[in-house]
Amino acid sequence: MKLIHAAALSAMLVAVEAAAADVHYPARPIRLLVPQAAGGSNDIMARNVANHLTATFGRQVVVDNRPGAEGIIGTEIVARSAPDGYTLLLASSAFTMNPAVRKLPYDSLAAFDWVAMLGYGPTVLTVGPLLPVSSIREILAIAKDKPGVVTMATAGGFQHFGTALFKSLSGLDFTILLYKGGFPAMIDVMGGQAHMTVGSIVQSIPHIRSGKLKPIATGGAARAATLPDLPTIAESGVPGYDASNWWAIATPAGTPAPIVAKLNTAIAAYLKMPETQKRFTNDGAEVDIRTPAEIRKMIPLDMAKWARVAKEAGMHAE
Repeated sequence: MKLIHAAALSAMLVAVEAAAADVHYPARPIRLLVPQAAGGSNDIMARNVANHLTATFGRQVVVDNRPGAEGIIGTEIVARSAPDGYTLLLASSAFTMNPAVRKLPYDSLAAFDWVAMLGYGPTVLTVGPLLPVSSIREILAIAKDKPGVVTMATAGGFQHFGTALFKSLSGLDFTILLYKGGFPAMIDVMGGQAHMTVGSIVQSIPHIRSGKLKPIATGGAARAATLPDLPTIAESGVPGYDASNWWAIATPAGTPAPIVAKLNTAIAAYLKMPETQKRFTNDGAEVDIRTPAEIRKMIPLDMAKWARVAKEAGMHAE
């Protein structure tokens, strides 16, 4: 009987603590950790969300950039932080790609609770002056006729996976040129040192608008709102191709449910704003509102997908 009373008391205390967390959260500044350098798409997403949460909660949400090891360093910091809602993670597709090529210092499935999905930005295949084509089928024909001649400039992480998926599904012999970053890769395509690149629309759109890169097809499951006249890679001759960079907010596992719910509600309100949706589209991304449960279901599926791509392409840590 005493054990039953102790268990009931413990449950009551947990419920009281959770309710208190809901009422008083946040009581101090929140840190939103971005495991990539400032200036990229992840950083832009984080700062926009941080500004909204700061205005909503009346507490400062500080963006903390901790780049390194394709996002692993910063992600580990969050995994080891207290599950109190005061340390958040801006996660992206790199989160589900890293387990395919690296041994991680945290459990990707068990170490985090998911708060909200923000959106996604598909890849876009672009060419430079060295490859005067207008369609995927033209590129495939050249690659088939001249194996190994067509070069694909790429960087690590998401861009490398998107490139490897294209090569694997096309079944043709492209030569992949690996760069230290997406911008240097695009520079060589624009300058005629490489034929083409598969990068995120967010990263590529300024150079597309300036005319320095010619867009051929986008890499999402459906046509991109930012470039609606472009066909997808899948409908252009590479069936099954789907590579998009997504962004989501996570917390250390064990964060009280009322705090997760409060954050989710605030972020969903931000994503439903017309000005938010307009900003996403202008930057080459699209809003994607999901519940924490829906994100938890998505993560292992995404991990399995990129594990298959890495295995088929013989990828390993860069």
